[in-house]
Amino acid sequence: MACLHNHSCEEHDCSSEWSLYKHIDTPHVSALNESVAGSVKSIFKSWEQRLDNSSEFLESNDGDPELIVFIPFINRDVIDFSDAQEIAPVQEWELAENTRGELEYQTKYSRFQGVANLTLHFPENFGAETTQIYYIGLRGEATQIKRDTVANIVYEAMPNPSEHKLPAETGGTSQVL
Repeated sequence: MACLHNHSCEEHDCSSEWSLYKHIDTPHVSALNESVAGSVKSIFKSWEQRLDNSSEFLESNDGDPELIVFIPFINRDVIDFSDAQEIAPVQEWELAENTRGELEYQTKYSRFQGVANLTLHFPENFGAETTQIYYIGLRGEATQIKRDTVANIVYEAMPNPSEHKLPAETGGTSQVL
C-alpha cells in the first residue's frame, strides 16, 4: 500500500507509529443500534491485529444496518440518530467494502485539529441485513491538551503587619534601611 508521506509503507512500517489506538478512551466507546451491548469496544485494536476476524465484532440489530459509533478521547455528550440527521458532518466519505483492512480514507487535516472525540455514522451498508465492522483504525498525531494554570492570588490594598512575620521573628536576620 502506498503511503502519503515520502516512502512506501511496505519498506517502512509506519502504520503503528501513527496509530491513535492507544489514545482512545476504550471503556467509554459506545455504539447505538449494536446487537450485542458493548461489542463496539472489540473493534478498536492495534494495526497488527486488524485482520484478526476470529474475535468479537460490531454488528447492527437484525434488519437495521444503521450504526453510530462514538469514540472519545476525552468526555463529551453522545450523539443520537436524530442528531446525526440534523448536524452537518465535518467530513463524509463514500466507503468501499474492505475485507483486507488496507483502505484508508484521507481527512481534511485542518478540520480535525484538536479533536477530543469522533462520532461515526454508518447510515447503510452494501445490501446486507446487518452491518458488521471488525476493525476501525485511526491514524494521526496525538497531542496533549494544554490548559492554563489556575492561580489563586490575593492582593492586599493595605497589608496588616500582624499577618506578616519579619525574618527576625522566624529566626532569620533583618535590616531596616
